[in-house]
Amino acid sequence: MIRRLALLLLLLTTASVHAEAQHFVERKLNLDGHTYRYQVFVPAGWTAKREWPVVLFLHGSGERGADNQKQMTQGLPPWLRDHGADFPAVVVIPQAPDDTLWNGQSERMAMQALRESVKAYRGDKHRVYLTGLSMGGYGSWQFAIDHPGVFAAAAIICGGIEGPADEPELKVGNPPAGRDPYGWVADRVGRLPVWIFHGSADTVVPPEGSRRMHAALEKRGTDVRFTEFPGVNHGSWVPAYATAELWPWMFSHKVAEPEL
Repeated sequence: MIRRLALLLLLLTTASVHAEAQHFVERKLNLDGHTYRYQVFVPAGWTAKREWPVVLFLHGSGERGADNQKQMTQGLPPWLRDHGADFPAVVVIPQAPDDTLWNGQSERMAMQALRESVKAYRGDKHRVYLTGLSMGGYGSWQFAIDHPGVFAAAAIICGGIEGPADEPELKVGNPPAGRDPYGWVADRVGRLPVWIFHGSADTVVPPEGSRRMHAALEKRGTDVRFTEFPGVNHGSWVPAYATAELWPWMFSHKVAEPEL
């Protein structure tokens, strides 16, 4: 009898440890008659007994598709696999369909994935954060101006405001003719704290866009930081997500009256 109880206790303990480990969960949502799949990172020790910070991650153009896997190959998801044992937040990882950008239907899909994940994983609406790289960096600027009052802070990596010569459709927003697009976006970003990252040698998305966006936000008194990695090309998300100060800075911000 004692041996049986000891074995049962061991099994329960093992199950408890397994349940508390960080992991990714595949989820799906329905929007306008279409089914979209996405991933959610659930942190170690997650419990419904308290609320959790939530991060929305927007991938780049090379990770588009419908397999619910490509968006896991670059940026924050691989970093979480390797370093996420102590990461204190839920992360929502949608996948934009092929030949789309982070606007229109893809934007609506990502925001629905965020709302459903906040509800399912006891997300704290005062602590919802935004990050993205490359196409997702452009998308992060777009989400920031389209959803004021939702995000408490943003980390935007190798993105921009004006699309590069070979992808002009990436441009953010629709400023009036003759209006400085960086100032226009900065006015709409408002007081959102932003940390911008870019590689100085980026040949895909020119770093000048991030420099100009940083200057425009500084001019408006926004809490903005800018880190430019010397000699780094387009993959600046690797050193960006490895920046030790990033997550404490991000999670220190809250939205007083969340709009999510």
